Amino acid sequence: MADLETRIAQGRGDTPADLVLRGGTVFDVVTGDMIAGDIAICGDTIVGIGAGYEGREVIDVTGLSLVPGFIDTHLHIESSLVTPFEFDRCVVPRGVTTAICDPHEIANVIGLPGIRYFQEVSRHTLMDIRVQLSSCVPSTHMETAGASLDAADLAEVMGHPSGIGLAEFMNYPGVIHRDPGCMEKLRLFAGGHVDGHSPQLSGRDLNAYIAAGIRTEHEATTAEEAREKLRKGMRVLIREGSVSKDLNALQPVLTDVTSAYMCLCTDDRNPLDIAEHGHLDYMIRSLIAKGSSPLAVYRAASLSGAEAFGLKDRGQIAPGKRADIVAVDSLEGCHAQLVLCAGRMADAAAFAARKVIPPVGRGSVKAPKVVPEDFRARANRPETDVIGIIEGKIITAHLREEIAVVDGDKAPDPARDLVRIAVVERHGKNGNIATGFVKGFGLKTGAIASTVCHDHHNIACVGVDYADMALAANRLTEIEGGFVVAQGGKVLAELALPVAGLMSLEPFEAVKDRLVALRAAAKSLGVTLEEPFLQLAFLALPVIPALKITDRGMVDVLKFEIIPG
Repeated sequence: MADLETRIAQGRGDTPADLVLRGGTVFDVVTGDMIAGDIAICGDTIVGIGAGYEGREVIDVTGLSLVPGFIDTHLHIESSLVTPFEFDRCVVPRGVTTAICDPHEIANVIGLPGIRYFQEVSRHTLMDIRVQLSSCVPSTHMETAGASLDAADLAEVMGHPSGIGLAEFMNYPGVIHRDPGCMEKLRLFAGGHVDGHSPQLSGRDLNAYIAAGIRTEHEATTAEEAREKLRKGMRVLIREGSVSKDLNALQPVLTDVTSAYMCLCTDDRNPLDIAEHGHLDYMIRSLIAKGSSPLAVYRAASLSGAEAFGLKDRGQIAPGKRADIVAVDSLEGCHAQLVLCAGRMADAAAFAARKVIPPVGRGSVKAPKVVPEDFRARANRPETDVIGIIEGKIITAHLREEIAVVDGDKAPDPARDLVRIAVVERHGKNGNIATGFVKGFGLKTGAIASTVCHDHHNIACVGVDYADMALAANRLTEIEGGFVVAQGGKVLAELALPVAGLMSLEPFEAVKDRLVALRAAAKSLGVTLEEPFLQLAFLALPVIPALKITDRGMVDVLKFEIIPG
């Protein structure tokens, strides 16, 4: 940051500014006004707007609308399937200048070294990556993760410049029933920021959860749920990820009145969706097209996020604020033509100049070698609990179907869209294998397997052919994790994710192309879901209602217990 006197002098026009943006119009996210005049920047700070300035460097932005840099208020960068450096290169040109991330995906695989990796990365990216400390590793007691973090562990990584607070507290039953381990973590962050995660929680239970000091919520999936949480003092983050799509449901809640307490987030979004649709820019376009005012939408995308997370230095194009600025073609179009991150032009030269640190978490897939017989669903009664997929949601239905037992096994029935799902422990802890049924993939043949399996990241596999399931699962060990599609004894498509079994070492463009091939291969098996791979990943997350599966069995999330085999 330039010294105080220099900033004041440049803001007053006594000396030329370091950089001037000339010819554009500033959109003020407080008043909704369009402000003519230059933007003067000193180092990483805006020092003047609404006047004429001289600058050592002048950039012509004639005809463009200038808006504050976008803030993704909750995401897991690992779910972009690329390293944080490639994520930076992927989304900054779309206007995202701050990302508030929870590295609990990698933390569930390798523990504190994963969090420390993200903290160190945050020093070198163009965007400002804020690293929340993961609250639930593992998310519950009903799964086997690669690591476990208690309050003492979190205390070791507190105080880093990238930190804001405690990441999403997914174990909401542990909060409302005062689990000692949960209480210890909450006390560690008392008075600080604590992110929430309380799907469908309401009434007194929601009161109790918020009373614990939890401030934000990204799991609201209906307007009614969002309104209750807003009325009770939570900041509601509208989420639109690759699987969790809540924008349409929550858009009516976003108004000029509520936007001060609503933010935008993606949670989990992959490079293919970003390439085809966009990131926060897509959310902004979509919300405006559906009738929300530009003021409400751009405020939610910037200033509201900054205020919610205590980032008082950004969120508005105004003197004294961090120079995170996006020049867009129009407020409605939201196509970025120029992006500044703390006064630095986000161009190819800036990305090339970053120091890239080595990845961590190699060789993390230590699963037992499986055989086709491992996927039999041994049973003696036809009544069967079935996970019902709700496309566009990570919540599921708890279905019950009659499936005949033949030779001690309940076989997949693709004619009824009842296919096998299995979770194989891959951290080298116990070799657990659990099986069940899922409805909603449309799978007719073959198998799909993945090590992206929230949040424990064991191997998740769906299929109608046990031999193909075994092939796909075993192939994941060989490629250090990733996605595999198999049919007829052959691998049709794959994407290696060797960084903790979660992230590729390839550029995001290459990952996008591989996802195109994977999606085509999945569709060739009959899959009808737009995003089958991340949909599969969320079927193993036992903190999202109503029925899920982990390596320990089928989980009734509403009862918060494993269903007896």
